[in-house]
Amino acid sequence: MDTRPRVVIIGGGFGGLFAARALKRTPVQVTLIDRRNFHLFQPLLYQVATGGLSPANIAAPLRVLLKRQMNAEVRLGEVIDIDVANRQVILTGGAKVGYDTLIVAAGSGPHYFGHDAWQEAAPPLKSIADAEEIRRRVLLAFEAAELATDLDSRRACLTFVVVGGGTTGVELTGCLSELAHHTLKRDYRHMDPGSARIVLVEGGDRILPSYPVKLSAKAVAALTRLGIEIQTGAKVIDVEMGAVTIRRDDRTERVLTRTILWAAGVQASPLGRLLAEKAGARADTEGRIVVQPDLTVPGHPELFVLGDLAHFEHQGGKILPGVAPVAMQQGRYAADLIGRRLQGQSLPPFRYKDRGSMAVIGRNAAVADLGWLRLSGFPAWLLWLFVHLLYLVPFENRILVLAQWTWNYVTRNRSALLIPERNAESSPGQDSAAGLSRPA
Repeated sequence: MDTRPRVVIIGGGFGGLFAARALKRTPVQVTLIDRRNFHLFQPLLYQVATGGLSPANIAAPLRVLLKRQMNAEVRLGEVIDIDVANRQVILTGGAKVGYDTLIVAAGSGPHYFGHDAWQEAAPPLKSIADAEEIRRRVLLAFEAAELATDLDSRRACLTFVVVGGGTTGVELTGCLSELAHHTLKRDYRHMDPGSARIVLVEGGDRILPSYPVKLSAKAVAALTRLGIEIQTGAKVIDVEMGAVTIRRDDRTERVLTRTILWAAGVQASPLGRLLAEKAGARADTEGRIVVQPDLTVPGHPELFVLGDLAHFEHQGGKILPGVAPVAMQQGRYAADLIGRRLQGQSLPPFRYKDRGSMAVIGRNAAVADLGWLRLSGFPAWLLWLFVHLLYLVPFENRILVLAQWTWNYVTRNRSALLIPERNAESSPGQDSAAGLSRPA
């Protein structure tokens, strides 16, 4: 009988995976639970959505990533409940997994701000299924434009609206522009893909609001050169199949479009509110659990919450963003603290080391804020390439992505321009949760 302390991790994203791997030499038994069997590198999902990469380039099976770690096992399953009193995780079908320490890193899903019905017309970009659905809609829009017999129908087919001017929205619109103006330039006989209208809608006063004002302005200039129409201070007030209604100042515009893409916000997995209820913790308006400086739930030192699910405001009073580097560092910290506890020791509170933010806009164009250094254009683009390759796991994925990027850059071609059949059993936003299903 294995008497080692049991560490159960919910979620195979950045926080969960990095915690599991950091426990490799700790005398514990690790069980990683996820409803999908792979780790996904979400920052590159937009390239899958626009045909630049295939899903296998940015995902790796969890069992492969942990197969050499003898104190770890992977369990495929969906968490439906947590029995905090008896320290058990309950899975679909009634199976129970006991724990001595529980790490919850279930991630986040799309946020439609009370308009969940919009998701059918405006898919998000949080999972492989989402990326393939977006690619399907984008490519079918060009196909429909090729067959359109009147100008108004063709104009609607060639209008693409991206809602949300954060990193995902900016990167997605940049790729759509390159797809229309270069990759598909000679593929059609009866219409010009380059005549596409691509609209980026942002409710705030500028895109990339978390970046310095000068870098936001650089991003605007780069997107404008790509022919993208940027609407800031614009609020989406209605979304339907075939149209999106936008209010800007005192003007309301109903844009006829076949393709609406949602990049406007995220909310924590429903597992957050469930855990808050069971553990007597406090959840914020986005469903994130307010954690202590050591990432544990108040009153429950055995419960760690990481990544997008954690509301951490113990570093300057500002909530840490839901980005991959935060989850990675929190995963390593939680693993280190678990090991120290076994030795009767403790650690100082968690502190996030912010190494900067980057967003790629297009070919040879990006912005990077490293705190001590701010870059734009080609230097920022090179740095973005290097950092994203560095974070990819496993190593062979880095080689595959580098080769694909090189080919795409030289030829301006994209190798994954396949129109997938729609899977009726999986709607957008549903297959990326580590725990409960995403809200529809």
